[in-house]
Amino acid sequence: MVEQARLIATEAHAGQFRRDGVTPYIEHPAAVASRAPQTPESLAVAWLHDVLEDTDVSRDDLRRRGIPEPVVAAVEALTKQRDLSYAENLDRVAANDLARGVKIADMLSNLADTPTVRQIEKYARGLLRLLEP
Repeated sequence: MVEQARLIATEAHAGQFRRDGVTPYIEHPAAVASRAPQTPESLAVAWLHDVLEDTDVSRDDLRRRGIPEPVVAAVEALTKQRDLSYAENLDRVAANDLARGVKIADMLSNLADTPTVRQIEKYARGLLRLLEP
């Protein structure tokens, strides 16, 4: 499952780059996977966490390629809904334990990638929200 998720993400993000315009985008999911809880489900979610939002891959594509429903549900929870506020999107993430652990890893990865002051403040608020008991 983890290898399949890595393959899907690598194919889906081919030709995409990070903010610097040089770093291949796939390095971000790899960094998130390195920080995520080290379970097969969390690793699969980490590799796939941006595919629904940033590529043409659909939920059904993930299912057809053998990604289990709990992983698909967590990826969906991590997919930003444009009609929701940042806080409302975080609430969706917080409601899914698998998504929560990966989102924390995602934020830590983004904080390690030359964030702006505004991004640091945003991720700090997000981490505090996701780390609430």
